Amino acid sequence: MNSSDIFNPKNKKYWSIAVLLLLGIMLMLVGSCDSGSFSSSSEKAPPDNSAAAGSGQAGNGTNSIMTREEKELAGELRQMLEQVAGAGRVEVTVQLATSTHNDYAINTATGLKTTRENDQSGGSRQITENTETSTVVIARGNQGLEEPVVKKEVAPDVAGIMVVAEGAGTPRVKADLFRAVQVALGVEPHRIIVLPMKEGV
Repeated sequence: MNSSDIFNPKNKKYWSIAVLLLLGIMLMLVGSCDSGSFSSSSEKAPPDNSAAAGSGQAGNGTNSIMTREEKELAGELRQMLEQVAGAGRVEVTVQLATSTHNDYAINTATGLKTTRENDQSGGSRQITENTETSTVVIARGNQGLEEPVVKKEVAPDVAGIMVVAEGAGTPRVKADLFRAVQVALGVEPHRIIVLPMKEGV
């Protein structure tokens, strides 16, 4: 069989084989495209995971704010307590229940509505309705942006404080450190513990 027989339009056998080969090639190409799209979707999966991790980071962000406040408070308290006579070296650990937050101004509107209804039998009844709505006060800031009005900044709530000091083995120094912490942070006595520091630490 010569090449003229193969390319002869009347030779249906070879043209059928050629069409089948083309279909096979097309199917292989489509398959490779599908696997490409599959790999693309697989590659898109990590952003979802990262989004979930992002929400975790948001939680960690909140925790990190509290952790930062705990460390700052402990550092300031340590510097102050080291000034107490006889205290020596001091280490402070602060545990917060809440971090610093804002208390926003609220507009409250109250209303009283009284309605009298008469029925067909000659009776009547009076309905009194009390309404109350609250909205956060919004003001325009220096940069022209609307912001909620902060009524006051609420200090963090202290859950507990531990003070370890070289001089806390002396009752007078221990009492002074205890009172200093109580006055400085305004916390209840049962939230404070003062311990002597181990020698050689």
